[in-house]
Amino acid sequence: MCLIAFDYRPHASAWLRLVANRDEFFARPSAPLGAWNEEPDIIGGRDLVAGGSWLAVHRRGRFAAVTNVRDPAIEPPTDGPSRGHLVPEALKVDDLSAWLETLANGGAYGYAGFNLLVGDHSGLWHLHRGRDTVQLKRLTAGLHGLSNARLDTPWPKLTLARQGLADSLAKGNWPQLALAVMRQPCLDINDQALPDTGVGLTLERQLAPPFIVGETYGTRATTWLEWHRNGHLELGERRFGANASNLGETNLSVSTEHWDSTLQA
Repeated sequence: MCLIAFDYRPHASAWLRLVANRDEFFARPSAPLGAWNEEPDIIGGRDLVAGGSWLAVHRRGRFAAVTNVRDPAIEPPTDGPSRGHLVPEALKVDDLSAWLETLANGGAYGYAGFNLLVGDHSGLWHLHRGRDTVQLKRLTAGLHGLSNARLDTPWPKLTLARQGLADSLAKGNWPQLALAVMRQPCLDINDQALPDTGVGLTLERQLAPPFIVGETYGTRATTWLEWHRNGHLELGERRFGANASNLGETNLSVSTEHWDSTLQA
């Protein structure tokens, strides 16, 4: 993923509502949202080059998503694993807390820069692997956003996506309004408001909106999900090709393990 907006309410009937865009080269093969053939308890899209995912859930009642960190000062490790492997690893590991601590204590440096968002009945965590630091944070209830920097860094696209999600929930128009905002291909902002991530002004302009339109690179999927504490999960994926061509849509209703309402998150 390259843009995620989510509302985390651990004690509400719907503990997580989320919308996200995945930006990638159109030539990179991927599988659409669905259960994985060899691991049917994992449900999500899949990168068919490295075998990982950008966002997926597990029927045990766990969620994970990853974004890259756009920072030219980060030197990726030679022959390091794909950041997409973090998603299925996070879903399958038995002791999530210990696994996250291992990453936070240096294991994350084995990957290029990334943000990992992962949660289950016991909480929701964000792990940031930056240029010279790794930070693990347990999130509090509220509206949050992730792009290609730290959590809630106010890039224009993230601010817009987060506000779109807030409006969608407040106006009772979920997820339609949130999805419409994620589909916006342009932003009326000046260049001074753009981040400087070392890619040059022309590319910063191209990457600025929530939805990126291009011939070889752009937004390939928009995903949304709503997860209830009783284990009921609704999720969907809209897929796109070059120049924002429509490649189809998948909507699923999934039963996951329900959560003990006495658990505190």
